[in-house]
Formats: sequence, C-alpha cells, structure tokens
Amino acid sequence: MQVIKGRRSNVDRSATTRGRVLEAAKTLFIAKGYAATGTPEIATQAGVTRGALYHHFEDKRALYLALVEAESAAVAAEIEDAASPADAPMHMLHTGASAYLRAMQKEGRTRLILIEAPAVLGFETVDAIDAKHGRRTLLNGLEAAMRPSPEISLVAVANILSAAFDRAAIAIAAGGNFSDYDMALKQLMDGLVAERLTLTGHRPA
Repeated sequence: MQVIKGRRSNVDRSATTRGRVLEAAKTLFIAKGYAATGTPEIATQAGVTRGALYHHFEDKRALYLALVEAESAAVAAEIEDAASPADAPMHMLHTGASAYLRAMQKEGRTRLILIEAPAVLGFETVDAIDAKHGRRTLLNGLEAAMRPSPEISLVAVANILSAAFDRAAIAIAAGGNFSDYDMALKQLMDGLVAERLTLTGHRPA
C-alpha cells in the first residue's frame, strides 16, 4: 500500500506541476504574447525549475499546443453544458452559439486560440484541434437540425459557420456588441437550416 501511495503521490505532484506551468504560461502569453514570452520566465512564474518545465513540455511550442488544446476543450465543454441534446435542434444551435461567444469572452482566449495559435502552431494543427472541440459541437447541432443528405456537406457548412463564429468572437473581443453578433449568427443559421429544409421538403424541428 505504501508503494501505491507513493506512486499516486508522484502522479499528483506531476499533475500539479504541469498545471502550474500551464497556468503561468497562460498568464504570460495573454499579457505579452507568444514571441515575447520565454520559458525561463514561465518557469519563474510557475515556481518551478526549467528542468521541471522541460520534463513536461519539450519546448515552448509544445507548451503552447497543450494550452490551446486545453482552452479549446474548455470552450467545447461550456457549449455542451449550455446546449442540452434534449432541446429542440434549433434551440440547441442557438444556445450553443451564445455559449461559444460567452466562452470566448474569457480573458485572453481569443488571442490564444484565434489570433496567435495559427501563426505559432500552423493552420493544420489548429484546424485539427478545432475539429475535435468547438467545430465538433457545431457539426453535431447541424446534423440534428439539418438532417445529413448527399446534396450538401454538413462538414463544409460547419467549416464555413465556424469561421463566422471565430470572426464574431474576434470582433466582440475588440469591442463589438455581443448581442449584434449573437443575433447575426443565429439568423445566419436559421436561414441555412430553413433553406435546407425547404429544398428537402422537411419542416423545422
């Protein structure tokens, strides 16, 4: 039992150290940006040695990747918490849209995920992260509301709408009115869904 306890304690300490490094990096990346932040400064902010930092993260890019992945997962979780699958499909899409915009209002998220991440990590990496998290929730909502068919690629629709969502989040972060962008996105989705259902002879759920 003592051996098991010791192993668990080591795992807990490792997780705590990793969390402290991520939190310190997040604070500095938000305040200064990726290029102006160095790993020695992150280690100092986290209260760990550089060796401990590099034990968890190969380099600064790997640390940024882990941070973007964690923040993107948190955004998706907030969307899923707000939009219940038990709701009518269009209500779920509307609720999810508002939840995304609110989630992206958290300090620094827009800069971390939407502005700096593509330059630091590359489009393909960022796109893959989005596909696993935020865009996945949007695609799930569209599939429920629009009923997949050979005539239209819902993946393409989700990709286009996702770009609109990201642009809205950036505009709000720059001082744009939340309600204006929230309403515009909902009207855009309403129009796409209504057009799709008209073409297939279905009625909105």
